[in-house]
Amino acid sequence: MRRLFFITLMSLTTLAMYAQLNNASPVDQKVEALLSKMTPEEKVGQMTQISVEAFLKTTNGKLNEPHEFDMPKLEEAIRKYKVGSVLNVGGNAQTLEAWRKRIETIQKLALEERLKIPVLYGIDAIRGNNYTLNAVLFPQQIAQAASFNPLMVQKAAEVAAYETRASFIPWNFSPVLDLGRQPVWPRIWETYGEDPYLITEMGKAAIQGYHGVGSAIDKYHVAACLKHYMGYSMPLSGHDRTPAWIPERELREYFLPQFAAAVKAGAKTVMVNSAEINGVPVHADKHILTDILKGELQFDGFVVSDWQDIQYLFQRHRVAKDNREAVMMAVNAGIDMSMVPTDFTFCEALVELVKEGKVSMTRIDDAVRRILKVKYEVGLFDSPLGKARDYPLFNSPAHNKLNYEVASECVTLLKNNNNILPLSSGKKILVTGPSANTMRSLNGGWSRNWQGDNSDETEKEKNTILEAIRYVFGPANVEYSEGADFSKLVNIRDVMNKAAKSDVVVLCIGETSYTETPGNIEDLTISSSQIELAKALSATGKPVVFVLTEGRPRVISAIEPYSSAVIHSYLLGNEGGNVIADVLAGKINPSGKLPYTYPRHTNSLLTYYHKHTETLKFDEAAGFNPQWEFGYGLSYTSFRYSNLKLDRNTLTDDSSLNISVDVTNAGKVAGKESVLLFISDEVASVTPEVKRLRAFDKIELQPGQTKTVSFTIDKDRLSFINKELQRTTEPGEFTVAVGGLKASFKY
Repeated sequence: MRRLFFITLMSLTTLAMYAQLNNASPVDQKVEALLSKMTPEEKVGQMTQISVEAFLKTTNGKLNEPHEFDMPKLEEAIRKYKVGSVLNVGGNAQTLEAWRKRIETIQKLALEERLKIPVLYGIDAIRGNNYTLNAVLFPQQIAQAASFNPLMVQKAAEVAAYETRASFIPWNFSPVLDLGRQPVWPRIWETYGEDPYLITEMGKAAIQGYHGVGSAIDKYHVAACLKHYMGYSMPLSGHDRTPAWIPERELREYFLPQFAAAVKAGAKTVMVNSAEINGVPVHADKHILTDILKGELQFDGFVVSDWQDIQYLFQRHRVAKDNREAVMMAVNAGIDMSMVPTDFTFCEALVELVKEGKVSMTRIDDAVRRILKVKYEVGLFDSPLGKARDYPLFNSPAHNKLNYEVASECVTLLKNNNNILPLSSGKKILVTGPSANTMRSLNGGWSRNWQGDNSDETEKEKNTILEAIRYVFGPANVEYSEGADFSKLVNIRDVMNKAAKSDVVVLCIGETSYTETPGNIEDLTISSSQIELAKALSATGKPVVFVLTEGRPRVISAIEPYSSAVIHSYLLGNEGGNVIADVLAGKINPSGKLPYTYPRHTNSLLTYYHKHTETLKFDEAAGFNPQWEFGYGLSYTSFRYSNLKLDRNTLTDDSSLNISVDVTNAGKVAGKESVLLFISDEVASVTPEVKRLRAFDKIELQPGQTKTVSFTIDKDRLSFINKELQRTTEPGEFTVAVGGLKASFKY
């Protein structure tokens, strides 16, 4: 009887399995068939990601250029450890041809293995295929956010995907969906700013550009990877990879929505926050990785660790006693793939843990199933190698033209006293400042190498700000003197002499390139050498135009009064010099708006959606009083808002609210305007913010032209996370604000 029972049970289980497979998609059926053939070692190999420098030849401790494989090391990874994923460039950017050879070499070895499972190669192509020489480098994400134009973000992502796939790479570690509300944090420029709704819309646009149409990803698109799930961007100290203290209500209100929307939009992979939240490293947090991401959000892609972060569970965080325990914690918490990154300790430890029953085969199968599914969806099994002839548009005039167009919508005009800008032709211009004649300050980090410190060499064919101004205004009208670097004054007498002979001074200030921990700073104030230079130039009595080239909003309140105009260019990428020069000349009418609140003081770092107790009304000494607020940006024309209308005074559960406003170009030149709709919840059970961005649109108007802009709001757009950690919309009064106009309604 007992034997009969088990036979019957096995038969029922088999029938159930076949029933599931018959109802599964073709990809799922292929995954299950392959998974059933795999050994534990092969499964663990699929969960292992190794950085390519582990396989590259060196001479005297330095990588050979161009890069060369140390074949015995690569063969060991593929043949012995069955490694399923490789990442990174291993140093400086390589040529398109070198990348193709690299991928071909790796895939040839993988396809010689028993199951012929291709390797999934991943790269940080965060705003263009930056690790391939000559690929288009678009504005960084923070600049793209200033455009308030998701369509432009999508177009840039499409080109980035195309040029990444041209290198035969199918997986991009982008977009960054971290909330950029801690200005000190050195990675804020990788974000879409401080507002969750803006990040959500830009993130969805980027994913659509990366993925293309449909669930399958063709040879011109790549799989996106959401970074860095979640709360990474809010360290208490502002320093990279240091502890954050974020209550779960705050996590769900501000940090989770953009990831939830991106998962719903079809994101296939997620990379994890490298730091800790409330004392728990996220790589060991099952609640965040499994309960929320895979459970609540129903994410069916795979989760990859960030660089060495499983090892850091015992090396840094001290929540595990050794590597074995760290691997056990991370995999059981929900990590599907380990960015190890340069040894095989993860493989060895995980195989042992499976044999000992400390990590279940069910958990392993779940991880491998997710990984294999993505490999099928990006077409690796059908076409593990690309074809060079399929990518004739790599670094084409069309792609570079789009880069210029995207950058032109990002530049933000923050000040323009007496309409000094645009500058008329024939003006004698002095260009000065540490970022005037360097590509590093236009591109920032992740530019041909990790820190972007070789941009002046790799991008030498592109125009710096100085070179572009000379081209636009004529060499005879433009003088240059460095004036200062980022740490000290340089030839100040020469600067003063040239300023005295000029009509206007263009002072280019900000930061040089950096990212991650090397970008940590102790003071958000712009460097003292730049302050001294600005003060010296103001003494000449000549009008000074500031051009800010920076990854985060460096405090300039000490020198802002000395400026006649301020242009914020963020990190505009390779077309940045040309765009800035054309803004100065009036060939481009700036239309960007701040994607974050620009602080006036280093100890007052509030977002625009601060609470009422943080206003000047209640805190006269230190309430919300930024240099410039989120959403601020001027134009060379003027826009007039009128006729704000709501189609009903009361919003109900089964209705929506239609809001319209007329926008008129009341100036003399054509211009683009981002129309931002804010809504205030007047009373709530959790203290409401002063206002929140709930919709936006970007329009273009000719002089004298009027357009009616319409938005539709439902109750979900008004919701918030309550004390029980539930998303809710409470009855009450709400205020709509757009373009200085206000109206009220009830829910």
